[in-house]
Amino acid sequence: MAEVLKILVIDDDAGIGHMMQMVLEFSGYEVSVTEKPNEAEQLISEKEADLVILDMLISGVNGIDVCKRIRKNEDPAIAKVPILMMSALYNAGVKCKKAGANDFIAKPFEMDELTQRVEGLMKD
Repeated sequence: MAEVLKILVIDDDAGIGHMMQMVLEFSGYEVSVTEKPNEAEQLISEKEADLVILDMLISGVNGIDVCKRIRKNEDPAIAKVPILMMSALYNAGVKCKKAGANDFIAKPFEMDELTQRVEGLMKD
């Protein structure tokens, strides 16, 4: 049996987080959702995340800083985890990629686009 890939969603909008969880679980992924960006590295390790979906602005915390912090982590398993960032802010994609994100998706987005992006990152 193939290993189920694990995704950690970090977003302070519970509705969006729950929607992404439902769609991605339907696609066969194991999904954990948190509203606590300051626990990102700990949760990546605990959940053995294969991918992180990270909002750019989370409860007053800058997702760019969270992304940079993940990339600088001493544990290579944490530092190298693929990160898909998302935001409704104009031109945010460039900032996210400079911070170390592997991909970016603009809000609002279709769930089909989300699953395509996730599938692309999981194949790499």
